[in-house]
Amino acid sequence: MAKRNVTVRMKADHEYEAVNAQGNVVQIDMYDPQDKKAQSPMDMLLSALGSCASVDAVLMMKKKRKTVTDFIVEVEGNRNEGVPAYYTDIHLKFILISPDAKEEEFAKVVALSVEKYCSVASSLKSTITFSSEVRTA
Repeated sequence: MAKRNVTVRMKADHEYEAVNAQGNVVQIDMYDPQDKKAQSPMDMLLSALGSCASVDAVLMMKKKRKTVTDFIVEVEGNRNEGVPAYYTDIHLKFILISPDAKEEEFAKVVALSVEKYCSVASSLKSTITFSSEVRTA
């Protein structure tokens, strides 16, 4: 089993920074839309899902020797009205710009990408455990 680690640290009341083992940093904030400087955790979940599914879809199209001029995934999540405001459903719209790809083959690639290969999509079904610890300064 391969493990991955990310450390999230508070920078201010509504600002956080996530760092992976390689030192790559992602800024996160929980400000209202007009004051946002970074994505929220829920935005990042949509971004992670869209980017994960994109990588496999593009690689599969290129493996089929199709030209990928541009590739876009529009990800939309509908959230529960109460607390927690989790996503009740998520829709991914895949857009491939290609002079030689066919609609049917792209639809099959997208289905494989989301349903079989995307680790983020599969992770949304995983069991989450937690622990806690208090340290004195």
